[in-house]
Amino acid sequence: MFLRLLATLLLVIASPALLAADPPAAPDAMPPVAASAKAPVKDAVDLADIRAFTAVYSLVKQAYVDDVDDHRLMQAAIHGLLGGLDPHSEYLGKEQIADLNEDTSGNYDGLGIEVVQVDGTLRVVAPIDESPAERAGVKAGDIIVRIDSKPVQSDDLDAAVASLRGKPGTPITLNVLHEKQPTPVDIVMKREVIRVASVRGRLLEPGYAYLRVSQFQAETGSQLRKKIERLIADNKAPLHGAVLDLRSNPGGLLTSAVEISDELLNEGVIVTTRGRLKESDLSFRATPGDLLDGAPLVVLVDNGTASAAEIVAGALKDNHRALLMGRRTFGKGSVQTVLPLDAEHAVKLTTARYYTPSGVSIQAAGIQPDIALGDFALSQRETDTTPSYGERDLRNHLKGADETTGPSTPTVANRDLQQDYALNEALNALKALALRSRPAPTANKNG
Repeated sequence: MFLRLLATLLLVIASPALLAADPPAAPDAMPPVAASAKAPVKDAVDLADIRAFTAVYSLVKQAYVDDVDDHRLMQAAIHGLLGGLDPHSEYLGKEQIADLNEDTSGNYDGLGIEVVQVDGTLRVVAPIDESPAERAGVKAGDIIVRIDSKPVQSDDLDAAVASLRGKPGTPITLNVLHEKQPTPVDIVMKREVIRVASVRGRLLEPGYAYLRVSQFQAETGSQLRKKIERLIADNKAPLHGAVLDLRSNPGGLLTSAVEISDELLNEGVIVTTRGRLKESDLSFRATPGDLLDGAPLVVLVDNGTASAAEIVAGALKDNHRALLMGRRTFGKGSVQTVLPLDAEHAVKLTTARYYTPSGVSIQAAGIQPDIALGDFALSQRETDTTPSYGERDLRNHLKGADETTGPSTPTVANRDLQQDYALNEALNALKALALRSRPAPTANKNG
């Protein structure tokens, strides 16, 4: 019985015909591998490895404290085979495939939190904007230690991830260790229907736009186009510049990242991918047309900027289209392809690395910003500052043509600018770039 199961398992792994069906949408997805594509076989499976596997299998069947059926053991072997490759390759059942499709569509039930398995721990890549996780104070880099008082087990992280989802309205308590904190804290939340609007935007000041992309979904490109068109209409004039906020953006669809990059570039390479299969070797280039019409662009990044978000950041930086500010990005420079096995099972497999236009792989290294910013927060004084005085405050001063009433020191009306240090710095840099890009005034000469 066991040898027959083993032979079947090896057949499933080796058979390229099982890869012929169209895969579901997946984060960082590549085109499906064709049924005829075959990776070169370098070495046969070592006989000693087969003997070791069969010996362990036999011992478990004979001596494990409880009787374990063959199906459970084979499922565990498949999960272990993929889990031992990298943190992103995994075996997908019907529920996992459905979850994957929900993630890319932007609608699902849960906490709105992107996690990754790192060295046997469950680490937060980023919370999604306006989700229960973000509102409760979950941050990029946090480690989830317990879920509803149950320790997160290093050998069963998939079950821990699945337990984060659930029926809307049901409570959940996460025991979370924040970065640079000695002890974990309990965070109580309720699951919700997560409907992610992947693009938000507004005018920070007349002429200067703020664009927030929280995730790369199927409709992100069209959402960005509509948002920029609306902001230009609200401004009643072309924009002087824009801040693109990719902080705590966990990524998403490769195709959406390419589309967003193309919308902000007139030309140049966006990203290239390289893997062992010919189908994995791709290059994407920008086409003419820039939604901002060349207006200066500042991109905000941090250690929660990952995957597809890093593709956009790298494309804009290497093509000298934008100034990157913030902190080093997450460093996920690999591409996953969903390969269906049958109607209800698939394998999400890392099939390629991607490279920025300069030919650099950011895998594990991340992207360094042009201007590094500390993890600071702004605060307001509890009492009014000492007022500043100028010529207009002097008694009997000579009236000026453009003199206005009111305080000599302007106040910041935008609440986000009052609290967000990085956004403040980005707007200041954007204004400097916009000043440099404006044509110098020409003097009128009478001849």
